[in-house]
Amino acid sequence: MSTQNPNTNPYAHPSFFPTHALDHAFAGIGAGTVAVLCMNPLDLLKVKFQVSTRTPSGSGMGRGIWLALRDIHASEGWRGLYRGVGPNIAGNASSWGLYFLFYNQLKRRATVGAPDRPLSASQYLLYSAEASAVTAILTNPIWVVKVRTFTAPPNSPAAHRGVWSGSLALYREEGLRGLYRGTTLALVGVSNGALQFMAYEKMKSWAFERRRRRLDKLGRAWTMEDDKLSNTAYIVMSAASKIAALVATYPYQVIRSRIQDDSVLARTHHSTIPSTIAHTWAHEGITGFYRGLATNLVRVLPGTCVTFVVYENIAWLLKRAASRRQARLANAAAEAEAGVGPAHGGS
Repeated sequence: MSTQNPNTNPYAHPSFFPTHALDHAFAGIGAGTVAVLCMNPLDLLKVKFQVSTRTPSGSGMGRGIWLALRDIHASEGWRGLYRGVGPNIAGNASSWGLYFLFYNQLKRRATVGAPDRPLSASQYLLYSAEASAVTAILTNPIWVVKVRTFTAPPNSPAAHRGVWSGSLALYREEGLRGLYRGTTLALVGVSNGALQFMAYEKMKSWAFERRRRRLDKLGRAWTMEDDKLSNTAYIVMSAASKIAALVATYPYQVIRSRIQDDSVLARTHHSTIPSTIAHTWAHEGITGFYRGLATNLVRVLPGTCVTFVVYENIAWLLKRAASRRQARLANAAAEAEAGVGPAHGGS
């Protein structure tokens, strides 16, 4: 008895929304929102460390992070730890929503005519890069506003701007160039997401293939419950793929944050990519390009795991709800047909 793994054809099941891509976009928005609510204080701290040229106080990574968070809480309260949460949610939710929308549209287009053909690692890399590039361009203004909100003095108006007011202020002060500051580096950062998703998708494929072989041996048919891995599996796969991608591409994030910063130092030495690279190398060496990496690892790994676990669960719940809805409609149609048949036969 052979099992059929729907994961090899993710579009064989019905969609909850009008298209499968919208299902994944909704799951991405939900995942991005939950991740920000959980991780905003560490995200705030990561950006502060990236734009700083001073070594954070405190002995050891964990102690330094704890002291920095404690200082923010002491001076600004809980509101300070969640400064910029609006732009952060807008940026993260829209980024993940748009990314999964475009990514799944590209994957579906690639499988037209051969829905059961698995994609190669190079295809995952290409489609992830394309989706990331479009998303980066569309959402870059939100990220500039977020960085300005995070790095502004606590009592300044800029520290409490929302996405819309921050974008308008930025446009009035710097025009379109200000809104798209750091876009080039955002496109360079596409490599981070592409590498991560290539690794994540391949690990997921291997996990489902292993499950399929196990079910074949047991002679058991594939069910909807089998179309979802454990949360532990998603955590391990998302963390491993993120670590590999982050270590390979982290320096661009530091350069991007410094270019988007609005401090005197940023305006003087970090106005362009070449000047930022030259100044960072001359004054901080190689460690300058990895400033904030420890904080980023502490922040990004839980954030990544939360994002992917929430995304996978929402996507699966939508898939299950759509399948059950289709089954109910099919049963209702069958009952209606069965009820109509005898009536016509006896007339």
